[in-house]
Amino acid sequence: MAEWVQNVMDTLGYAGILLLMIVENLFPPIPSEVILPSAGFAASRGSLNVALVVVVATIGSVLGTLPLYYIGRAFGEEKLVAWADKHGKWLTLRGKDIRKADDWFDKHGTKAVLFGRMIPGIRSLLSLPAGMSEMPLPKFLIYSAIGSALWASLLVGAGYVLGENYDRVEQYISPVSRIILVLLVLGAAVWFMRRKQAQRAETT
Repeated sequence: MAEWVQNVMDTLGYAGILLLMIVENLFPPIPSEVILPSAGFAASRGSLNVALVVVVATIGSVLGTLPLYYIGRAFGEEKLVAWADKHGKWLTLRGKDIRKADDWFDKHGTKAVLFGRMIPGIRSLLSLPAGMSEMPLPKFLIYSAIGSALWASLLVGAGYVLGENYDRVEQYISPVSRIILVLLVLGAAVWFMRRKQAQRAETT
């Protein structure tokens, strides 16, 4: 994949980086951990400007968040609450659980978007709850841009410094990404188990 990404950049330049970062937000199998260090390596060879690479990558990343944001916004909290009340029993999910989650996102959503944009595995998915909770679009874009710029600067800088060894960035980040995903899955499993126990307690 790294070779294909490099070929796209060699052929399309900055437009290739923009396109890849948009697609990365919609199709996580094309990770930024491959795209951005590769772009940093290209900049180290003098074919691209490193500062402009970060700017273009940030713009592409932010644009890529919009489809999921608008999907979440179109679906909305009320529709999700109605669905959970009707079909959520088998997931031990109720409408009031959705409202609690939405209240949490209303309070902490800006931090979740800001720091979540720097966490592999969930950086793209955060757009959905942001849309569902109707986070104002300007606020969503600002915090997404800040988080994306920091993430892009880190990975592009690493690729620039490592040069031909830029692929080591993915080798270091991939295990961390897997650990985060496992922790998220375990956290969700614990939450479901606690909800199920709470429901049983309410019926006894």
